[in-house]
Amino acid sequence: MTDMFAAAKAPGSPQGRFWGLIPCAGVGARAIAPGPPTPDLPKQYHLVAGQPLVLHTLAAFAGVQRLAGTLVAVAPHDQFLDAYASPAWFHLPCGGATRADTVIGGLKALLARGAAQHDWVLVHDAARCLVTTTQINQLMEQCEGDSVGGLLAHKLPDTLKTAVTGPSGVRVAATVDRSDKWLAQTPQMFRLGVLLDALNRLGAAATDEASAMEAMGHRPKLVPGGAQNFKVTYPDDFALAEAVIAQRGGSATLERFKGKRSSPAPTGNPFF
Repeated sequence: MTDMFAAAKAPGSPQGRFWGLIPCAGVGARAIAPGPPTPDLPKQYHLVAGQPLVLHTLAAFAGVQRLAGTLVAVAPHDQFLDAYASPAWFHLPCGGATRADTVIGGLKALLARGAAQHDWVLVHDAARCLVTTTQINQLMEQCEGDSVGGLLAHKLPDTLKTAVTGPSGVRVAATVDRSDKWLAQTPQMFRLGVLLDALNRLGAAATDEASAMEAMGHRPKLVPGGAQNFKVTYPDDFALAEAVIAQRGGSATLERFKGKRSSPAPTGNPFF
C-alpha cells in the first residue's frame, strides 16, 4: 500500500498519469451453472487455474510499469480481497448497483486519493481475466496522444444476423454487413474528469465507458485486442479461460502473487 499511495502523491507529467480501475462489484449470475449448490461467491472470485479469477486480471495490470496505481472497486461489505493484499493494487468498497455506478464511485475514489482530472484512467472488466500486460501497454501507447482516448476491440469475425421472433420460434430476419463491426472489449482509456462527467450525464444507460463518451459526441479510438480477451460470462467460459491460462504456462499470476494468500483465509463466507 505504501508504494502506491506514494505514487499517488508524486507529481505527474503534463500529459497526466495513468490509473487502472477494475469494477468488481457485480455478481455475474449468468456465469453460475445450475445444479448442485455453488459457493456463494460472485464469478470474479471463483477459481480459475487454482486462483480467484480476478487475480489473473490483476496480474496483467501488475505488470504495467507506467500505472500510478490500480483500484479495485468492490461492493460494500465485500471482504474477499482482504486476504490477497498486494502493493500492485488497492481495493475500496465504492461499488454501486450498476456498472456505471461502480465506475463513478471508483473515479471519485481515485480523485480523493490524489488523481487529477486530466489523468488517464483505464477501466477494465474484472471478468476479462485473459488480458495481457502487452495489450494494456499497447492501448496506452496508441491512446495517450489522442484527444479522446480509446478501447481495445476485436473486429467481428463471424457472419452477423438479426432475428425475428414469431409463433415458429426465433428466425433469421437479415444478414448484416460485418465489415465495420467490432466487439468492444476493455480496458477502455479516457481522461478521468471527462469520463466522470460523461457517466454522470448518461447514467445507467452506459453499458461501457465508450458509450458514455459517444453520448457526449466523442469518437473513441479502436485499438485491436484479441479473441482471447473475452469476458467470462457463461458457465462454459470458465473452462475456456482455464485452458488458455494453461496454454500460456499459467505462471504469470503465480509469479505476481506467489500463488498464496497474504494472510490466513477468513472463516465462513469470505465475501461477507
